[in-house]
Amino acid sequence: MITKILEDFINQKIKKLNYTETVKVIISNRKELCDYQCDACFKLAKIYHKSPIEIGTEIVNRIQSSPECSEYFKDITFVPPGFINMTLSDEFINKQIEQMMRQEKFGIQKPEKQDTYVLDYGGANIAKPLHVGHVRPAIVGEAIKRIIEYMGHKTISDVHLGDYGLQIGQVIYGCLNDQKTVEDLTLDYMEMIYPKMSALCKENEQIKKECAEITKALQDGNPEYQKYFIKIKEISAKDCKRIYDYLGVTFDLWNGESDSYPYIEMTTEIVQNLLVDSEGAKVISVTEETDTKELPPLIYQKSNGAYLYATTDLATIYERMEKYNPDYILYITDSRQSLHFEQVFRVSKKSGLSKNTKLEFLGLGTINGADGKPFKTRNGEVPKLDYLFEQIKCIFLEKKEDNKDMQEEDIDKIVNAILKFADLQNNREKDYIFDISKFANVIGKTGPYMLYTYLRIEKILSKECVTHQMSNCIHNEDDRKLRLKLLELEYALQGAFTERMPSILTEYIYSLALLANTFYQNNHIQGLTDEIKKQDWLCLFNLTKNVIKDMLHLIVIDIPKFM
Repeated sequence: MITKILEDFINQKIKKLNYTETVKVIISNRKELCDYQCDACFKLAKIYHKSPIEIGTEIVNRIQSSPECSEYFKDITFVPPGFINMTLSDEFINKQIEQMMRQEKFGIQKPEKQDTYVLDYGGANIAKPLHVGHVRPAIVGEAIKRIIEYMGHKTISDVHLGDYGLQIGQVIYGCLNDQKTVEDLTLDYMEMIYPKMSALCKENEQIKKECAEITKALQDGNPEYQKYFIKIKEISAKDCKRIYDYLGVTFDLWNGESDSYPYIEMTTEIVQNLLVDSEGAKVISVTEETDTKELPPLIYQKSNGAYLYATTDLATIYERMEKYNPDYILYITDSRQSLHFEQVFRVSKKSGLSKNTKLEFLGLGTINGADGKPFKTRNGEVPKLDYLFEQIKCIFLEKKEDNKDMQEEDIDKIVNAILKFADLQNNREKDYIFDISKFANVIGKTGPYMLYTYLRIEKILSKECVTHQMSNCIHNEDDRKLRLKLLELEYALQGAFTERMPSILTEYIYSLALLANTFYQNNHIQGLTDEIKKQDWLCLFNLTKNVIKDMLHLIVIDIPKFM
């Protein structure tokens, strides 16, 4: 990373001044002033009881007098009250660009240790169709997984279906009431019976109780209910896979709550000393001394003997520890589940269940409509994902008459890009308004704009012969800005990785696309007679194209052949 290279160089010079602390370098947010910046003079001034101006001047003078200074900097100055501003030399920029061109993954450093990450995302409930609320966990989780893999770590992804909850008891009750055999079950029937039974349970307490009893009997191994359950899960999982395949979302494991049941007995042994009776139920206190308000206890087992999500989540941690011994387990789901996971994490830590594995809850905001409320259809229903895909496709096709002549495969890739870039450009923790018409535009901060930029560069390169040899020149300011943005790639990737924030990478892709288009508009490569300049710019465009392609892949966007 460029900041690391600059830090190593500056820290060598500081050490010779008898300062033992190391300093940090950051990318400047005032590009008109400098490329990179260091504000360590304030910290050093406190430690060594000097003024920031004295220390800053001393450091800059030391660097300026070193013979290697010109290799790194075109200019390095101290700016009161305590900032060191750095403008990189053309030689330094070009050396780093050359390395990006030659090295695998653009020279991104491999980790000293490869960690194992289990990622729990998707989280659909079987017997229900996937709707808009399932989009964010799927694509944010997939993007985080791909970023972690790109940074050199191992991932194991688990869709972790909700397959043993009350909704299964409700559907089985409906099947029995309608005298439907296992062989009669279809996707259409399940999509009809679940909302019918869900509404009925809200109105009729007795039916709700009977559904709960069926759920408990299913968990206890009732053979008749198990047959229905297996068929319901088979039909639901097949439809989930169809939609996830459309989104380009893949999982290593298609496990669910039911898969954790063989591990509940062992899990219970581990948490046994934490369990207390409460009105017939078994609960675990999770409150800590540092809490400003008391957290409700985790309910481990209901008074009727049934287990809950918390129990199966704990049993799943046990299973994952036994099978994979991961360094991290990441849960990517709705922010409204934060209390649930706080309870699970605290019990896991108190009991020693997760050992030294780090558990992270990555909460997600909601997708809202133009009214600022959760996205719904005109009749007030939460739309199925198939409906959403169709809506996006229709609006894109209406944007331009030529769009209707495109290949179906390309249209699907653009629909995906519209949806994913609209989502991933936002901080995952925040709610956002999904405006289909706005996000389908080919200009602005949209998926189609990213695709358009890539295809535009590809078209230019297809008409020219690229030698992949660059000179040591930077020919103008547009040229320099594009190179500097390319050098920020690892910084953006590292931020997206450590913060678990695909939005950091999405912002980088957009900034790079903007600079690439500005460069293209101001510098005409085709017909250029200066061969050195032409090859430099073709190489620069080729690198830009490759970076955009790889980074779009990380945010789960595939590139069409034409648009």
